[in-house]
Amino acid sequence: MTTLPRRLAGVLLLLTLAAPAPAARPRVALVMKSLANEFFLTMENGAREHQRQHAAEYELITNGIKDETDTVAQIRIVDEMIVAHVDALVLAPADSKALVREVQKAVENGILVINIDNRLDPAVLKSKGLTVPFVGPDNRQGARLVGDWLAHQLKPGDQVAIVEGIPTTTNSQQRTLGFRDAMAAAGAVVVDVQSGQWEMGPGNAVAAALLTAHPDLRALLCDNDSMALGAVAAVRAAGRTGQTYVVGYDNIQAITPMLKDGRVLATADQHAAQQAVFGIELALKALAAKTPQNQLGDLVETPVDLVTANAGR
Repeated sequence: MTTLPRRLAGVLLLLTLAAPAPAARPRVALVMKSLANEFFLTMENGAREHQRQHAAEYELITNGIKDETDTVAQIRIVDEMIVAHVDALVLAPADSKALVREVQKAVENGILVINIDNRLDPAVLKSKGLTVPFVGPDNRQGARLVGDWLAHQLKPGDQVAIVEGIPTTTNSQQRTLGFRDAMAAAGAVVVDVQSGQWEMGPGNAVAAALLTAHPDLRALLCDNDSMALGAVAAVRAAGRTGQTYVVGYDNIQAITPMLKDGRVLATADQHAAQQAVFGIELALKALAAKTPQNQLGDLVETPVDLVTANAGR
């Protein structure tokens, strides 16, 4: 067996010790809302596919909560990511105000934070001296597009109701406002607004109660498609198919056949598969450029499109 001369072996050892270690890939944590919602499963799948295509550039950790209202669980997940000291946190907050404290903790621990899907409350962020970019669509404009399409089926004085998401979330507030804008322009009357908690079951119960309370109701405008699925079932159970219209928001796969047969008139596509990717790409650019959190800006608007039976997937 041949052995290296002692001097050469020593030189090789020194070169090995002096060689720089390969740079560690940044770790990006994607923390979403309910993974029982098809929208967030699509978001997660889009993020995972992006990471597979850029495996040498970053590591991805994904987490979500059981249902839309489990804010405590999401806070716990964010805390775990802070302890793990990920490099960046891409967050779709379950509550626009309650998660701000956790975001502050993350930033104080040197973690870059990007906000997606549901905007953190700007006033609360300002009170904490935080700048967190929101990467997402104009929810009010998206809902206005859907409401304007519905308005073609209405006449002035028609009664409509809104099935909103969780009232403390900014995206629900903005979508409800967009629906109100469209109905005001059409001369329709919003007789009630009730929360369906973003979920199909609660959305169904709320829609059923609205149909009972308002026998002349001409439309149910739902802040997301999961609640629209519940509303469609309530309309059918009440024998009001073709009399009470339903619209939604998100363009999940389950809504596609309902668009085709008219059970749902319209929805809005905010491109779920790309929502997290937009945030991840901003985080990676900021990490590479060593851009401080307070220099990231506060808004990066992404597309939102009207989807109808004639312009579906």
